[in-house]
Amino acid sequence: MKDYDDKAIHELDLTAVKIRKHVIEMLFRAESGHPGGSLSAVDALVALYFNHMNYNPKKPCDPERDRFILSKGHAAPALYAVLAESGFFDVKKLKKIREINCMLQGHPACLYTPGVEASTGSLGHGLSFANGVALAGRLDKKDYNVYVMMGDGETGEGQIWEAAAVAAHYRLDNITAMIDRNFLQIDGNTEDVLRLESVRDRWSSFGWYVIEINGHDIREILRALRDADAHQKQPSMIILHTIKGKGVSFMENNVDFHGVPPNEMEYKLAMEELDLAQKKLEVAV
Repeated sequence: MKDYDDKAIHELDLTAVKIRKHVIEMLFRAESGHPGGSLSAVDALVALYFNHMNYNPKKPCDPERDRFILSKGHAAPALYAVLAESGFFDVKKLKKIREINCMLQGHPACLYTPGVEASTGSLGHGLSFANGVALAGRLDKKDYNVYVMMGDGETGEGQIWEAAAVAAHYRLDNITAMIDRNFLQIDGNTEDVLRLESVRDRWSSFGWYVIEINGHDIREILRALRDADAHQKQPSMIILHTIKGKGVSFMENNVDFHGVPPNEMEYKLAMEELDLAQKKLEVAV
């Protein structure tokens, strides 16, 4: 099977830096929000929206489209930035995030934001929603795929495991779930809050096809997505090994930035780092 060419991967890496800059800018302007888990999710979202998924931003309700559900709704800034850059709405609207009556609220709201498939934020129900969408696709004889991203801390929710059992029972091979495995949640290290043991073994035991990769290597992410789409008779789980706060050195692996936006000094430092990362990639063309 033909692999992804270097030029395409390079462009996606550049896009990921642009998305991270949007995230920092948005949260600084809003003076609230969740940088850590937004930054760790960026590369998977970029791979999905800019290379892998089938959708038309001019027809956000197209019945044939692939669906993405952000179960970890606090990472909405990353999703909003990707949707804007994909053409669902004007990039200028990102500056209004979290303002009263703005279409971009602190957590995704499907009634207000083009491209948002599910209103999420109360953790644990994204996979259940994805099951319903996947079953609907089967009943309607549609070929679309359903992708859902969960946080690793989120998988401590019991509803996740009910949904995992249901997806396996009905052999929902049109579902690909992803776990943003950055080992940190609001209360600290995931293994201290509620030990997840072997994430691979747990999902395998529930009847899922499991792929484990570097969640910041876009080529690996695309290979995993293609593998998951091709797999039959089982739902697929991609474990994304990530770094919370990825791309901004003082936010990386720092739980203090789970739900705290950058102040002015931190904003400037973060943008300087991301500008430098962008320039290095541009020189490498």
